[in-house]
Amino acid sequence: MTKSSRYPWILVGLLWVVALLNYMDRQMLATMRPSMQIDIAELQQATNFGRLMAVFLWVYAFMSPVAGMIGDRLNRKWLIVGSLFVWSGVTFAMGYATSFSQLYVLRALMGISEALYMPTGLAMIADFHSSRTRSMAIGVHLSGNYMGQALGGFGATIADKFSWNTAFQAFGMIGMAYAVVLIVFLREKNKSELIEETASLKNQDKVPLLKGLGVLLGNPAFWLILLLFSVPSLPGWAVKNWLPTLFADKLHIEMGQAGPLSTITTSLSSLIGVIIGGYLSDRWVQKHLRGRIYTSIIGLVLTIPALLLIAYGTTITHAIAAGMCFGLGFGMFDGNNMPILCQFVSAKYRATGYGFMNMMGIMAGALITEWLGKSTDSGGLAGDFALLAGVVLAIVVVQLLFLRPKVRDFVD
Repeated sequence: MTKSSRYPWILVGLLWVVALLNYMDRQMLATMRPSMQIDIAELQQATNFGRLMAVFLWVYAFMSPVAGMIGDRLNRKWLIVGSLFVWSGVTFAMGYATSFSQLYVLRALMGISEALYMPTGLAMIADFHSSRTRSMAIGVHLSGNYMGQALGGFGATIADKFSWNTAFQAFGMIGMAYAVVLIVFLREKNKSELIEETASLKNQDKVPLLKGLGVLLGNPAFWLILLLFSVPSLPGWAVKNWLPTLFADKLHIEMGQAGPLSTITTSLSSLIGVIIGGYLSDRWVQKHLRGRIYTSIIGLVLTIPALLLIAYGTTITHAIAAGMCFGLGFGMFDGNNMPILCQFVSAKYRATGYGFMNMMGIMAGALITEWLGKSTDSGGLAGDFALLAGVVLAIVVVQLLFLRPKVRDFVD
C-alpha cells in the first residue's frame, strides 16, 4: 500500500480523535448538573439547565450553513485546527465560570467554534474516499463522536471525585494540545489529486456563493434530505441530553451512575452501528442505488421499540437493552447521512449541504432539549420519549416512499 493510498485512512484516524473531543466536550455538561448546581444555583431548575444545553444547539444550528460554505471555500486543514483549538479553549474556560450567565455565553461560543468542524471534516473524508469506502470511512469517523459521548458520561464521575471545574479544565487542555498535533500531520487534498480523479478541472472550480446556494436549494431532493435528517434528530438529541436524567429519576440511582449507564449503552452500541451500517451500505449500494437508504431505514426502525422501552421500562436491564437498541439503530442511520447526500449533491457543495443538514438537525435538537426541560419539571419526560417513537415511524415511511437516488456518486 502506497503512502497516498494509506492517507485516506490516516485522515480518518486523525479526525476520529477530533470527533471524540467534539462530542466529549459538549456532552459532559449533561451529566454534571448535580455537582454544578451546588455552586451555580440557577441550575437547580431543569428549565434553566435545558436553556443552557439549548443555547449551544441554537448557535450551532445557525452557524452550520455558514460553516459549510466556509468549508467549501477555504483551507479545511486550518479550519479544523482552529475550530478544535477554540472550542477546547472555551471548555477550559468553563472550568473557571462562577455564574449561570458566564456558562451561557461560553456555551454559545462553543456552538460557534464546534459548528465549523463537522461539515468540513465530513466533506474532507468524502473527498478522500470513493463510493466503495465512503460509508465505512464516515462510519469509523462518527464512531469517534460516540466514543466521545460515552466518555462524556464520566464527567459526573470526575466531578464527584474531584470537581466539575477540573473536568472542564482537563479536557480543554487535551484538545488544545491535539490541535498542535494536527498542524503537523493533517493535510488537505490538493487540486492535482482532485483533477486526476474527476478528469475535469471545471468540476473543481469554486462556484460563486449565491450561484452555489441556488443550485443546492433548487434541488428538490436536498429539501427532502433535510427533512429526513432533521426529524430523527429529535430523539437523537433527546437521548443525548435527557436520558441520564430519565434514568436517574426512573431507576432511583445517582447521576454518577445514570450518566455512564445512559451514555455508554447508547454510544458504544452506536459505535457498532456506524461500523455495521457503513459496511452494509458500501456493499449494498454497489448492487442497488437505494442500498444506503435501505440501511438508514433499518437503523431508524430499530430506534422505535428502543424509545418505547426507554419510556416504559422499569429496570436497569430494560435501560441497558433500550440504550443498546437505540444506539445500534441510530448509528446505522447517522453514518449514512453524508454518503446519501453524496448521491444527490456535487462535491462542490457537500460541506455547504451538510451545514444546512446540521442546522436543521440541531434546531430540532434545541427544540426538543428545551421542551424536555419543561417536561422534566412537570413530570412528563417518559411520555414524551414514547411520542418520539411515532415521529420516527412517520419519517421511515416518507424515506421509503420518496427518496430515490439515480447515481451512486453525484459528480457534477
